[in-house]
Amino acid sequence: MQSPPLASGTPRFNDSKLTELARSQGALAAWQKAIDTPHPAQAIAEVDGDFATGFHTATGSVVLAVDRFAIRTLCYREVDGELRFASRADELADASTEIDPQAIFDYLYFHAIPSPRTIFKGIFRLPPGHYAVWTKGKLDVAPYWQPTFAEKRDPSFETLKAEFRNLLVESVGKQLDGSKPACFLSGGTDSSTIAGMIGQACGAPASSYSIGFEAEGYDEMEFARIAAKQFKTRHHEYYVTPADLVRSIPSVAAHFDQPFGNSSVLPSYYCAKMAKEDGVSKLLAGDGGDELFGGNTRYAKQRVFGWYQHLPGPLRRGVMEPLLGTSAARKLPLLSKAASYVEQASVPMPDRLQMYNLIMRLGVQDILTPGFLSQVDIGAPLKHQQEVWRATPPCSDVNAQLAFDWRYTLAETDLPKVLGATSAAQVAVGFPFLDRKLLDFSMGLPSDYKLKGMKLRWFFKEALRGFLPDDIITKKKQGFGLPFGVWALRDSALNALATDSLHSLSRRGIVRPEFIQSLLAVRLAEHPGYFGEMVWILMMLEQWLRRHAPNYRLG
Repeated sequence: MQSPPLASGTPRFNDSKLTELARSQGALAAWQKAIDTPHPAQAIAEVDGDFATGFHTATGSVVLAVDRFAIRTLCYREVDGELRFASRADELADASTEIDPQAIFDYLYFHAIPSPRTIFKGIFRLPPGHYAVWTKGKLDVAPYWQPTFAEKRDPSFETLKAEFRNLLVESVGKQLDGSKPACFLSGGTDSSTIAGMIGQACGAPASSYSIGFEAEGYDEMEFARIAAKQFKTRHHEYYVTPADLVRSIPSVAAHFDQPFGNSSVLPSYYCAKMAKEDGVSKLLAGDGGDELFGGNTRYAKQRVFGWYQHLPGPLRRGVMEPLLGTSAARKLPLLSKAASYVEQASVPMPDRLQMYNLIMRLGVQDILTPGFLSQVDIGAPLKHQQEVWRATPPCSDVNAQLAFDWRYTLAETDLPKVLGATSAAQVAVGFPFLDRKLLDFSMGLPSDYKLKGMKLRWFFKEALRGFLPDDIITKKKQGFGLPFGVWALRDSALNALATDSLHSLSRRGIVRPEFIQSLLAVRLAEHPGYFGEMVWILMMLEQWLRRHAPNYRLG
């Protein structure tokens, strides 16, 4: 049985004839015409917007494609010599489909399952910026687009500033659909920028929606209020409680087509739910600003480590590493910090980014059962990252990290989080920062406009100085972080849900029961933020399995 043709999202065809065809006969007709060419990759690369498409051609082939960030997803599997496809992995699974232990390990490593693997054996997800052609039983999957950084020489800041602001207004305008203009508002630079640009794009203030937490160090509602006042938004607030989590964790976990462990999904869900109840049909989100313009703190941190590689080799290998590698050096506070620096700086990218990976740091042998470990390759996730890192065309260190984050932070984690949360709340979502023109603009900016010395997203902030409030430009990045570990200790119902979930998971043969016992009885109280994350990802795995694979046990 062939899969029905699929065309989701809002593709924008740059060819006027294709645009008219899409308007008159639908996007699928335009896709079929666009790819009726000897060079389908080139044709797909000409399409902007968010999209996923899959269809059978007149010659019997199957063509699949997703947008550059996989905002719209497409999964596929081979069945009886045919290629079947759907938007979700669970739509392709049947009673005989097995859970993939390697995908479970990938989930524990990444807190999501990066494409092309899915939780189901034999079902795959098309990676961002890729297309696939199935012909006579053979599937070819390849990128139709890769980041290409062409940094401007001798740039004019004022010219780029004007262009940037115009592009922001334009990209926000493209995402507005005529309904109530609305956005998430965390109080950070990205969401605040979107809130302000909505007013410029449509001539009316946005409706803004913010989430707070009654937990010290997690709530930043004051910054959302600053932005709301600056842009005169119709502001709405909701404070998430532990009872909200108990009520919604099972349903939100089950809503995804595979396990998903980013804890910010729950605050995002309640934010979208509040907007839905206020009559909003589409929210705009600020995701992408950090990754396009250099806003994540790790970019500055990795620059510091990069300096070490510029020291003369004899100094590094002949003096510093032998001296700082001794056990005596690690016992002295100052030398211990230097030894830690050299240890990390000596590890190449992208391996260095995973030196503090949660499951690897805690020890896979101590967490996972021998039977489970015998079925997985614990080195596979890092190999996956190394392949993605090597695939980026030559560019500066900063741009290489940005491109890497477009895959892992955006396409595999943050976008699925927002898309899952909004779809669970039955609200559409748009991502203005991921507009093709803004993406191209970002790739043309000089590297030191993104990270100037140790100043993160320098150009972005300077170009919007006077538009954004100074308090927001200078604030420390936070977002919708969830105080789960703190709440799990003090709220009995939430603690009971977590405890029941983890003990149930331990009976599936994946996680050692003694690790679960230690995690809940000792470690969580020692460091609620750190170990709370481990409790969360295990709990969400179990909650997903209960709905989608209740009988799963390690064979």
